[in-house]
Amino acid sequence: MRAYKSKVVSPIRLPDRDEREDQLEQAGYNVFNLDSDAVFVDLLTDSGTGTMSESQWAAMMSGDEAYAGSESFERLEESVADVMGFERILPAHQGRGAENVLYGSLVEDGDYVPNNTHFDTTRAHITNNGAEPVDCPHEDALAGDREFAGDIDVEQVRELADEVGAENVPAVLLTLTNNSLAGQPVSVENVRAAREVADELDATFVIDACRFAENAYFVREREDGFSDQSVAEVAREQLSYADALVMSGKKDGLVNVGGFVALRDDPELDNLHAKARERAILYEGFTTYGGMAGRDLEAMAVGLREAVEESYIADRVGQVQRLGDMLAERDVPVQRPTGGHAVYVNAAEFLPEIPASQFPGQALVCELYREGAVRGVELGSFAFPDTDRPELVRLSLPRRTYGTDHLEHVAETFERVAERRDHGDVSGLEITEEPEMAELRHFSAELRPVETAETPSAD
Repeated sequence: MRAYKSKVVSPIRLPDRDEREDQLEQAGYNVFNLDSDAVFVDLLTDSGTGTMSESQWAAMMSGDEAYAGSESFERLEESVADVMGFERILPAHQGRGAENVLYGSLVEDGDYVPNNTHFDTTRAHITNNGAEPVDCPHEDALAGDREFAGDIDVEQVRELADEVGAENVPAVLLTLTNNSLAGQPVSVENVRAAREVADELDATFVIDACRFAENAYFVREREDGFSDQSVAEVAREQLSYADALVMSGKKDGLVNVGGFVALRDDPELDNLHAKARERAILYEGFTTYGGMAGRDLEAMAVGLREAVEESYIADRVGQVQRLGDMLAERDVPVQRPTGGHAVYVNAAEFLPEIPASQFPGQALVCELYREGAVRGVELGSFAFPDTDRPELVRLSLPRRTYGTDHLEHVAETFERVAERRDHGDVSGLEITEEPEMAELRHFSAELRPVETAETPSAD
């Protein structure tokens, strides 16, 4: 049973079949290009798409919109210190703004940056600053027998440093939870191991903390030594080993916009803080608003505290697990155990007749929209070209937004796609137009079904 009740509702509609077909074609078979009013259940992302609480809305009314010295910034600062244990923050308009501020201050040409698995914007920011992002997950991470499949393989990090030189590894990154690897959690033991290898390399240890509360919940439920602690206590423990945090408040900040960089109050980090502060002013705004209105600072200050409340986080993770169970009961190949924010489907297994060169994940995303106006996102070879990623489709649940009937509609949509698949009616896709920056391809590229491609001329 949900741990909240609805006060405000937003109407949604299910477009008819002809409209869905037309929308899909006009969007170039890329669901990022769909109009939101043509989507019935939107699982594209959990970033900024959730429902805020009455306390957050009330807090927004007291937003201090001062350019400098905002009281709203001070309240966010207090929340970050209390909930996450960091006293120095630089606000940004969202997570990728925070990535630009930190990684633009931390990495340069010729550097290598290991992570458990880089997500799209993280990879793009590191590449854009001349460095090489390197994924270091455990080889058997998605085999299904790891409770903390999101862990970083620290031996791979050491091997990378031996190969390129420790002086060329300025940072070790760890993403909680591991979004690109099926939303799987990271253990505190692994966080400590990552801290150790960062110290060995004299590297800055950075945690991408956008889903820190969900990760803390899994630690409390699964890792020895934490069962008697609150989620709030685990959250502070797992973050305490980092030098710096990158945070998208649009996830576990429970807001629709905003983010920040946080650094430990350590003299050794003063130079990095100074560089990041200058970059934040240049790209985001003054350091006491950073691209956010005062009302948004207020909403995040409340949201961070709500994110570690026991009733909220149990309901949040439980809903994702219920969707995973519904799909598994229908023989949909979902990654088990499910993650904290999304269910991940193995599209290569679900659509075995479509080769990787024809993007089975993107084909499945399009079929989900065609059959039920459900919008998910591909996180396989289309989103991550030239990487060895599994062909996954992510179904991200917005926080405090959908109910069980919406989840049932998603499960029934998969059943209809499976029927089309079994009749040979699902085709692969090919790219017709794509941006120059490959790391951001899935946001704007356009495709078409392979079966409608023109036959090359004999000439």
